[in-house]
Amino acid sequence: MTTRRLTTAQALITFLTRQYTERDGRRRRLIAATWGIFGHGNVAGIGQALLESGTGPRAAMPYYQGRNEQAMVHAAVGYARQSRRLSAHAVTTSIGPGATNLVTGAALATVNRLPVLLLPGDVFATRPADPVLQQLEVPYAGDVSVNDTLRPVSRYFDRVPRPEALMPAALQAMRVLADPAETGAVTLALPQDVQAEAYDWPEDFFAERVWQVGRARPDRHALDGAVHALSTARRPLIVAGGGVHHSEAEDALRTFAEATGVPVASTQAGKGSLPYDHPCDVGGIGHTGTATADDLARTADLVIGVGTRWSDFTTASSTLFQNPGVRFLNVNVTSFDAHKMSGISLVADAGAALGELTAALGDGFRVPSSYESEYGAAKERWERRVDAAYRPDGPNARPTQSQVLGVLDSLVTGDDIVINAAGSLPSDLHKLWRTRSADQYHVEYGYSCMGYEIPAAIGVAMAAPGRPVWALVGDGTYLMNPTEIVTAVQENIPVKVVIIQNHGYASIGGLSESVGAERFGTAYRYRAEDGTYTGAPLPVDLAANAAALGLRVIRVRSVGDLREALAEARWSDVPTGVYVETETADTVSGPPPAQAWWDVPVAATATRPSAVKAREEYERHIAARRRHL
Repeated sequence: MTTRRLTTAQALITFLTRQYTERDGRRRRLIAATWGIFGHGNVAGIGQALLESGTGPRAAMPYYQGRNEQAMVHAAVGYARQSRRLSAHAVTTSIGPGATNLVTGAALATVNRLPVLLLPGDVFATRPADPVLQQLEVPYAGDVSVNDTLRPVSRYFDRVPRPEALMPAALQAMRVLADPAETGAVTLALPQDVQAEAYDWPEDFFAERVWQVGRARPDRHALDGAVHALSTARRPLIVAGGGVHHSEAEDALRTFAEATGVPVASTQAGKGSLPYDHPCDVGGIGHTGTATADDLARTADLVIGVGTRWSDFTTASSTLFQNPGVRFLNVNVTSFDAHKMSGISLVADAGAALGELTAALGDGFRVPSSYESEYGAAKERWERRVDAAYRPDGPNARPTQSQVLGVLDSLVTGDDIVINAAGSLPSDLHKLWRTRSADQYHVEYGYSCMGYEIPAAIGVAMAAPGRPVWALVGDGTYLMNPTEIVTAVQENIPVKVVIIQNHGYASIGGLSESVGAERFGTAYRYRAEDGTYTGAPLPVDLAANAAALGLRVIRVRSVGDLREALAEARWSDVPTGVYVETETADTVSGPPPAQAWWDVPVAATATRPSAVKAREEYERHIAARRRHL
């Protein structure tokens, strides 16, 4: 048997350069690059191995320098989503805080079913000194380290205590990353002494491997059940989730919708499955959805979920689907999600299932023409509400947040990609944004993680070079994680960062008010004499901060400045920011309010009138909850 003598870290990096995915005849590198911040837990192992693999554009394993471990995972997730889960990045860290900083990013990846390979350093396997720097001592278990915090947020976890243990662990890791039904964060914890230990590796370990990403076909019996359910439905509704994008099933969905006339609503992850101006597209669904989609959901007799995991925002906390006879049909590559809502389960690839369902129906089914006319008219009414929200109050006025979106909407084409994750923006975007292409709308709302947007934009730009990529951030999100601006500047990745300053947590402030908590602790202000944060706004200059990190920043003072600033940023070939102060609360030209409920429990006993009133409203809503059993 031919062998090659390498360290464990060198063997792992070499192995990763030889892994590929293939779907529909297209081959891609499974692990296209590695992000890393080095410390004593990985500098002499993975760090040295990356150096051995080469430097610069000819490196066998490209390396990117991050500033924050969580942010590196976000960048990797952005890359993976833009790559339709067919290509991913690895992230390496030292032991201790470097490793635990991965946890939030790992949770985000796993919640959203997006692949990322995590390679945290670990304490010595041989324990020559115990404890070592940054080691967590657990009195009842000598084999536990801080990396065990990654177990519940990883789809696969293994610790590599010996060099030869890497081989089965690495193969399992690739299997999970490439499997659309299992993918998410994958963790290989690497003790720092094992990383640097030499071993004679069989050459077969480094053979080129192609992981086939197949298109699972639906079971024939289940398909017959789906055809029967559709043929008897009068008011069916499709809910398109992120699985439509992951499987590149947009064309199959469009063909199905056009053949049957079934309207298509979308979750946050599924928005853009049809372009906004397609006659069958009725916009976002759920708490942040449109009136068109939510009203259809309330009366639907068959709800067809395609690639959705049915989160509480989508179902309006189980209050949305109110037709007494409503049934569900779930198309999903994972059995776990396909069986939710007690639906008919088509465990299959979204594109394959929709194609077979269209063929099986033939010309034998189309929704009533009155139903098409109904949702078409509702769609037109909603578009007029969007126009009103986007319409500026005057060239010298300070813009509202929805007006900022309106100006951006008027500038972009299908080439642009818009990224957001948290705050009040996801609600406004889901209701208002007019998506022009399948991958334009990138809102991470599975974990809704503040600080995702800027690093994710970098990852997306790496996967889609030459396309305008926008990171939309509020002041709260910006302060959480602005560090990767430095990375964008270092690599000259021309992301466009729109910083919206409204002096506080606007989304949580509104939620706080609605549940009787009176916006407590949600404003960025000085303390008043009564101890609350209701004094003058803080003199924080986020534009100056971003500029100090190397970002080219354009300040906007009015609606009149905004269009010119955004247009300049769009054509910029360097990382550029647009800083705009908005009204603290949208009024006349603001977005429409929530069209469906969301369950945030309200205090059952309280002395403050606001909480008492909120509890009364809460009890009214929970009376409408249904369990779809």
